[in-house]
Amino acid sequence: MSVRDPLPVVLAGARGHGRSHLLNIHRLERLGLVRLAGVCELRPLDAAELDGLGDPAQSDDFEALLAATGAKLAVLSTPIQTHTDMTLAAARHGADVLLEKPPAPSYAEFRRMADGVAAAGAACQIGFQSLGSHAVAAVRALIADGAIGEVRGVGAAGAWVRDEAYFRRAPWAGRRRLDGLDVVDGALTNPLAHAVATALALAGTTRAEDVAGIETELYHANDIESDDTSAVRVTTTAGFPVTVTATLCAERTREPYVVVHGSRGRITFWYREDRVLLQRAGHGPEETVHGRTDLLENLLSHVADGTPLLVPPDATGAFMRVVEAVRTAPDPLPLPAAHWRTEPGESAGRRVVAGVEALVDAGAERLRLYSELGAPWASPAPAGVR
Repeated sequence: MSVRDPLPVVLAGARGHGRSHLLNIHRLERLGLVRLAGVCELRPLDAAELDGLGDPAQSDDFEALLAATGAKLAVLSTPIQTHTDMTLAAARHGADVLLEKPPAPSYAEFRRMADGVAAAGAACQIGFQSLGSHAVAAVRALIADGAIGEVRGVGAAGAWVRDEAYFRRAPWAGRRRLDGLDVVDGALTNPLAHAVATALALAGTTRAEDVAGIETELYHANDIESDDTSAVRVTTTAGFPVTVTATLCAERTREPYVVVHGSRGRITFWYREDRVLLQRAGHGPEETVHGRTDLLENLLSHVADGTPLLVPPDATGAFMRVVEAVRTAPDPLPLPAAHWRTEPGESAGRRVVAGVEALVDAGAERLRLYSELGAPWASPAPAGVR
């Protein structure tokens, strides 16, 4: 990469998950690649939060901050319903963008964002960090080489723990809509969105036109609007399914994974660990651990040298079709109290759905939805096909 001078960057949303972006910007500052020019927050960061990052401009007015700083990059870690307008504002001001996932709360808003960025001539990277893993290309190469025979389907499993405070951390958390705007915060679309996006990527199903149909099953044990225990099955134009089963109501948090089922073997990818396990007929198991490219560094390389973006908007079109299916599905069904219990959490109580981890694993293994796995609380048929 040949950036001659550190590029001025504005970070919008520097607390919560945005803290990880603040620390990454700090790392890249030490490498001489960027300079934190501004922070957009409702409440300014204090000196301790900015330790080592100088004295950037701070404002709750994003456009004014862009204009005042002359930022060439914008990192957006803000509420889902703000993503499109803030990305387009950055593009209007001549800034390229790293946009947190999910890129938008609806397919229409996604297209407005993607088309607007393209028209402005700006670059936009979507923050699916797992797609920066070198394991993604390695797995796809194994598939293309026929290592596991013909692909029969791709499954993903995510079993996480979130206490009730998680759903109270922000006004939009756990909401499908807020103040008349779509939010679509849910297990599949936000906290475990990487499981969906990574499964689609391993299936070679990244563009919107690669999706032939979608079935959803959405439930919640917590007192929220959105789903915390859910399943989706995407029928790909290649003819095989991609199925994701997920919950935020597990007994304990486990590493999420994606498994590619083939006619002569399988590949399992623990995407947060960049770890791949190849199992195939006539061979012993082969495990490899891969490197990862930071998405902001990749964006910087794109700006400096024309390096292809790892996750441009159109590479998330299939994921956004899933978001749209969740958005337009019937509201998630509450799980009867007989099927969940309350346990202590880190800062509040948490709700645990009995036996859900086994169901999550079975969904990834058998490519089935909860109702098809015999979950006692599930509806007798998928919520809908879109």
